Amino acid sequence: MDGQFHFHRLAGTQIVIAIIDQNTVDSQVYASNRDNFESRERVAVVLMGYGEVENYDDFANYNEQALNLLTAKFAPVPTWIYPPLAKLLAIFDLHEWGHQHGNFISPHNHIFEHQRAGIEQHLHHIWGEQVKVFKAFNFCAPYLPSQVLTQIKAEGFTKLLIYPLLVVDSIFTSGIAVEQVNQALTDLTTGGHSWLTGTRYIPSFYNQPAYVELLADLVLDKIADELAVAHLPSQTGILLMNHGCPHKAKGFTSGITESQMLYDLVRERLIHRFPLISIGWLNHDTPLIEWTQPDVTLAAKNLMDLGATALVFMPIGFATENHETLLDVDHIIHHLRDRRPDVTYVQMNCVNDHPDFLSMAASWAVPQIEALLSETELTHHGRRSNTPSGVDVGTHHHHHSH
Repeated sequence: MDGQFHFHRLAGTQIVIAIIDQNTVDSQVYASNRDNFESRERVAVVLMGYGEVENYDDFANYNEQALNLLTAKFAPVPTWIYPPLAKLLAIFDLHEWGHQHGNFISPHNHIFEHQRAGIEQHLHHIWGEQVKVFKAFNFCAPYLPSQVLTQIKAEGFTKLLIYPLLVVDSIFTSGIAVEQVNQALTDLTTGGHSWLTGTRYIPSFYNQPAYVELLADLVLDKIADELAVAHLPSQTGILLMNHGCPHKAKGFTSGITESQMLYDLVRERLIHRFPLISIGWLNHDTPLIEWTQPDVTLAAKNLMDLGATALVFMPIGFATENHETLLDVDHIIHHLRDRRPDVTYVQMNCVNDHPDFLSMAASWAVPQIEALLSETELTHHGRRSNTPSGVDVGTHHHHHSH
């Protein structure tokens, strides 16, 4: 994958727009176009994630925001109960993270910064400082979308690429990201006129071939390194873990369909060698709410009943490590090991800042940045956008293999 260069022509200018080996930059191509780039508008890429608590004093505030944005989408909870419920949940969080796990701090925010920097580095190879990648967290100051967009406006950006780094699109993932961006844009609008001249959006990557292949390759490499000698392929169980979803979400899309499709695509690449494969949903079991099944615990027991002597737990519905992929999965494995100590358990990481993932994540942004920089006028209030010939900004690039 590294070292491959593809060239597209945009308004008579040749630019590198593919996955680029970060150690190899065609400086002549970049230098010849530098003046052209600097004369044009700049693009702010808002890379969006959940964010996680790094100070125990913030638990209650974090929970209240999460309840407002997430729980309200599927549970009939009156808003007045959010503050006291958030404080109650904070007590449980502090007990679990602080007492049971030795003052655990989630690595999510740290890893997300590596993802942001890596993606920006790839994009800088193409556009230099004309493109800047910002991070925004749904629930964590000082990187709330409203705070980040205020900074973007202050720095003079006029083009915005909304990029939730979340595997599936649902009301609980990109839905709340776009909701927060829209509210912030409304608050930052003065005189009825937006300060932006163009916006674009990158949808989920659950069906991107490069992501699916990376997941499958990581599982194969882990089995080859740690299990192949002692366990037959037919006795090696693979749990592909997605984020759990409630079946009813007030009519909103909950992510079940996309998550199931992602599982099917990864399973298809593994099933001929390893027949014991199951989806496992990491649910937030809530009273009176029907969640996706089988959950990870039940899926693991099912595979052991079919003769699995080793189990591999691979998170596929999460791009960035978080307390669910760490603490929740660790709890599940701990309880399973108590019941079946004869089984070998292997817990795998998310893709995180894997170089191949950062390359492909940057490549998904390229067509949208191209489109933003080629637009001369935003389609707004009945006006039509004028674009250079040969650039199809209306085409959905999501299904392209980069």
